[in-house]
Amino acid sequence: MGDDRTPGRGTVAALYAAGFTTAFGAHGVAATLGARSAGSVTSLMTLGALLALYDGAEVVLKPVFGSLADRIGGRAVLLGGLAAFAAASGVYALAGGQGWLWAARLGQGAAASAFSPAASALVARLNPAARQGRAFGGYGFWKSVGYTLGPLLGGVLVWAGGLRLLFTVLTGLALAVGGWAAAAVPRVPPLPRARQTVLDLARRLAEPSFLAPTAALAGATAALSAGVGFLPVSGRAAGMGAVATGAAVSVLAACAAVVQPRAGRALDTGRLTASAGITAGLLTAAAGLACATLPGPAGVLLGAALTGVGTGLITPLGFAWLAASTPKERLGRTMGTAELGRELGDAGGPLLVASIATGASLAYGYAALALVLAAVPAARLLRAAARPRR
Repeated sequence: MGDDRTPGRGTVAALYAAGFTTAFGAHGVAATLGARSAGSVTSLMTLGALLALYDGAEVVLKPVFGSLADRIGGRAVLLGGLAAFAAASGVYALAGGQGWLWAARLGQGAAASAFSPAASALVARLNPAARQGRAFGGYGFWKSVGYTLGPLLGGVLVWAGGLRLLFTVLTGLALAVGGWAAAAVPRVPPLPRARQTVLDLARRLAEPSFLAPTAALAGATAALSAGVGFLPVSGRAAGMGAVATGAAVSVLAACAAVVQPRAGRALDTGRLTASAGITAGLLTAAAGLACATLPGPAGVLLGAALTGVGTGLITPLGFAWLAASTPKERLGRTMGTAELGRELGDAGGPLLVASIATGASLAYGYAALALVLAAVPAARLLRAAARPRR
């Protein structure tokens, strides 16, 4: 669905840097808010509320800013979001204090809601149809790098200078990426759009070409969030130390990062279809969660690796499928709504695991989420096997 020309390397790198910024900012702060050296968050209730504030802003605003990108152009929304992220981060870096932390976190979530879907829509608009898989594979790779480095570098920065140092670095990062994008990303004019009613929008959201990849993206994010949140708990129960459990989570993120560009190339070269790859990814992630139910460090590590591979398969293929099935003038809204599905999976996966683990055990929580992920692709495979052959 992109133009016939391949964008320059500077353009591609700037868009990937925007994806890295949203991932690094989200996880870098979230993973360190409860650290003793952060010095500002003193209760679990406050911690939970701060985490929900950022995610809540994204859930509400991503479809809104995605539609705005279709109306005025993705570049303007991208640059405005990065500038707002820098401003929100700079507020706390300069002022400090609990009240300013709430304001900064809300502002960061709102700003990320703007430049995240705008960046993914520009990836789709600026790349030709034959490179959609590779483009989203690279974009997903750099977001995974941000998710991986966020907790690590964020922890070092908070240890060295507290939350204000971390927010200072985020301010500089957003300003640098914003300047880079302003110089490298071309203006992509908005395309004429036919007027659409609420009923037309409802029909579009109910189409299999939207529901299938969006539901898969939500499932991948649910598995990723549950793995990041609960595999350390399983690791401690298996007698693993803090370094070993942190390494297990890093295995999950690293596998997802490595697989995404390869999955994108396989899609572009015809060696893999989006439907088949997503089916394999859901079953692989389900297998990873099933392995996490096994006792001992082997179950934790195998669960992390398979969950990472599964989510790494799904993410670029899901976004490429959405880009290929969406009119170019509606890409921003589609990407924003798909990001909303991912946010719901981000919250729903850990919630499902936690609710079942509370009444039974963590193994049953993993198993429940694995069944949810495997249900649809397993049913599809059974129907295909039962279909009469000529």
